[in-house]
Amino acid sequence: MAILTDYAGVAGAARTSEPNPAYAHYRVVPARHPGRALGTLFAAIVIAGVLYSVLTNPRWGWPVFAEWFFAEPVLAGLGRTLLLTALATVSGSLLGTALALARVSKSPLLGGLSFGYIWLLRSIPLIVLLLVLNNLGYLYETISVGIPFTDTTFFNYPTTQLLTPFAAAFLGLTLNQSAFFAEIVRGGILSVDHGQHEAAAALGLPRHRQAFRIVLPQAMRSILPTGFNEIIGLAKSTSMVYVLALPELFYTVQVIYRRNLEVIPLLMVATVWYLVIMTGLSIAQYYIERHFSKGAVRNPVPLPFQAFFARFRRPLSEIAGNGAVVRKAGFHDATAFRAGGAVRIHGISKSFGPLKVLDDVELSLPAGSVTAILGPSGSGKSTLLRAINHLERVDDGFISIDGDLVGYSQKGSTLYELKEKDILKRRADIGMVFQNFNLFPHLTVLENLIEAPIQVRGLKRDDAVRLAQDLLARVGLSDKINAYPRQLSGGQQQRVAIARALALRPKVLLFDEPTSALDPELVGEVLDVIKELARTGTTLVIVTHEVGFAREVADTVVFMEAGRILEAGPPSRIFTAAEHPRTREFLAKVL
Repeated sequence: MAILTDYAGVAGAARTSEPNPAYAHYRVVPARHPGRALGTLFAAIVIAGVLYSVLTNPRWGWPVFAEWFFAEPVLAGLGRTLLLTALATVSGSLLGTALALARVSKSPLLGGLSFGYIWLLRSIPLIVLLLVLNNLGYLYETISVGIPFTDTTFFNYPTTQLLTPFAAAFLGLTLNQSAFFAEIVRGGILSVDHGQHEAAAALGLPRHRQAFRIVLPQAMRSILPTGFNEIIGLAKSTSMVYVLALPELFYTVQVIYRRNLEVIPLLMVATVWYLVIMTGLSIAQYYIERHFSKGAVRNPVPLPFQAFFARFRRPLSEIAGNGAVVRKAGFHDATAFRAGGAVRIHGISKSFGPLKVLDDVELSLPAGSVTAILGPSGSGKSTLLRAINHLERVDDGFISIDGDLVGYSQKGSTLYELKEKDILKRRADIGMVFQNFNLFPHLTVLENLIEAPIQVRGLKRDDAVRLAQDLLARVGLSDKINAYPRQLSGGQQQRVAIARALALRPKVLLFDEPTSALDPELVGEVLDVIKELARTGTTLVIVTHEVGFAREVADTVVFMEAGRILEAGPPSRIFTAAEHPRTREFLAKVL
């Protein structure tokens, strides 16, 4: 009883807002860390000793250092170093990015050419490359531009006059830098989750927009640290152009100390200037990394220039004031949505190696219907869903929406697969909500919603913003319009994903287990949104394990196993009088 009484007292004290007066007289003493104190003292002694030695030793020649630090020849050499660094950084980065995109492209010849270039240029030492370029006139007396294998020439110039020492240095540093930077960019691209590629493709975004708006900005978080190491290395590598007798910073210093024999002071001049360059690059790296970390932290602190430019942006309230309608949560106005499309699945099959995941699947879904696909894991449900919008190319059969083939054009009895840009256009009519949301983490909720309507449907930005505000009001997230996905709960992210898919006003909306990645307490809020959506007339196809939800919302329930549809019909029959014994066995375990 005493123990129970004590706990009751503690619980009662915890519920009171007043501090316990019994503890008011205690003094809190911070924990001591003698190891930290000793380490700090040791570091201070080392720093003081180094500074004392460097500043008091006359052989360092600080008066000579001061004399030459701002001397005109040194500053001219510094200017060439900075110019070479800047030019080679820009050109090398652009060429390296192009090489990286070529390596990950689906063209084997283009990928092989890119790999060969990278392999060769990474193998050749920079100093050798510079000397080869400087003596290129020995191999080719003139540089000509014309039509290959003909006598037609547009440009012809002596190599030695065209390829000056500065041009050779610039070209050599660019070629060397691009090979290393290409692998850095490729590594960054590979670090982006594959779901981001699929989400961008499902929205119908053009390939170049997928690369430069979705993938590369996310890859930058992996690219920047190593990329800036390469840029810093490039700034120091400019010292190698001394072999071309080009008077950059290091070569200029060499010339001076060979005349006055003050080697150490002049080397310190070069060292300090290199330190200044590296410091500037490090500061730039910090701010650029902060810029590309958008959405990576829950509470980002805006950078000074971000706060400055934010003053000139039009407030959302002004855009909303031009005709936006404030709505309560829910999809009560069915006129805002396009009429649903009829889905016809004609005998499709799909295999991954020896594993057949879809086996002659035949299904017809009326326009405006709600279809729930049930079945055990590995039964082919998600593959079937992904085949509907051609994210998964089938081996046999085809799918049509309102009679239009998905991913193909028909001429007589022959089907021709469409090019990627045409597939993306048709895919815009088939929205998809992914199991893991696949929101773009570097974009705000608003930017996630307006990207596809602007790029795919051609909406003006103001119209796209008003549409986004309307959809967010419908899913009850108007106050999250400027939040990043990481700042939202799982249920909120999934509701944003639904709104993003709806922003294209698709005929068909696919849901791939929309609640499986959510905590149980968040499932209800997402299911409520889908229930509201089911009343709008949009054709819904939902892969789910929520049997009760399927019973309540679906017009048709489909049961799959081993890549086949074993049974399909209305919920009233499937859940009470299923015909197939495997269906009855499965439902008996989950109901």
